[in-house]
Amino acid sequence: MQNRYEGRSVLLTGVAGDIGRTYLHQFVEAGAYVVATDLQDAADTGQSAVDEANSLGTGKAVFVPADITAADDMDKAVRTAADAFGRLDALVNNAAIYQGLGPKRPLTELTEQDWERVLRVNVVGTWQAIRAAAPALRAGGGGRIVNIASVVSRNGAAGFAHYVASKAAVEGLTRAAARELGAAGTTVNAVSPGLVDDTGSRAVNTDEYMERVAATRSIPRAMLPTDLVSAVMWLAGPDSGFVSGQTVIVDGGGVFA
Repeated sequence: MQNRYEGRSVLLTGVAGDIGRTYLHQFVEAGAYVVATDLQDAADTGQSAVDEANSLGTGKAVFVPADITAADDMDKAVRTAADAFGRLDALVNNAAIYQGLGPKRPLTELTEQDWERVLRVNVVGTWQAIRAAAPALRAGGGGRIVNIASVVSRNGAAGFAHYVASKAAVEGLTRAAARELGAAGTTVNAVSPGLVDDTGSRAVNTDEYMERVAATRSIPRAMLPTDLVSAVMWLAGPDSGFVSGQTVIVDGGGVFA
């Protein structure tokens, strides 16, 4: 991917977490101009991630505090891409609520508020970012949208029914957006990770569970944030222009589509 991103502008949400930080570093190292966002409460961590990324490569990143569920915030992030870098070529919808869901619970113990919160962030927030970015992507000749789903929509991970449903909805939204935006030259795809061994996953899963999941994979090891980079960067880059409406599973061969 080196040099394939020179001059390309990317809007990347959810940069304060381990996975978002990894994407950010790789995009900047590949020469991309990145508008990196996360919540205002995570601004210090987000800015730190940007500072680290800017020391690594030929690209450049700027941090913009933004809530993906707020229309004004996402519009501002898109304007920043246009103002700072002159265009927008790709949107990577990485932001989601996962660690903040707390411990796993049976679906009979979930509340309406639990459902409203996770669907608001993971589904409506993903749509909100697409809505804001689509005109700018079209103005640049099309562009790429990459949504982050999850293999839980296929394996039905117990204790997270609302999260599972939200990620299944992200896949559906990906297909619908691909149909609607394709005529403008915009591709829309999803990457569906397995259980990533990072801070967020460790906060809601036991060590024994993490090890058990790793052992079920065809490649029986822990999955790291770096394992996602190539798939995301390919789908967000110039070489995937005739791929749209697809979900690419990256989980070491644990789940087969």
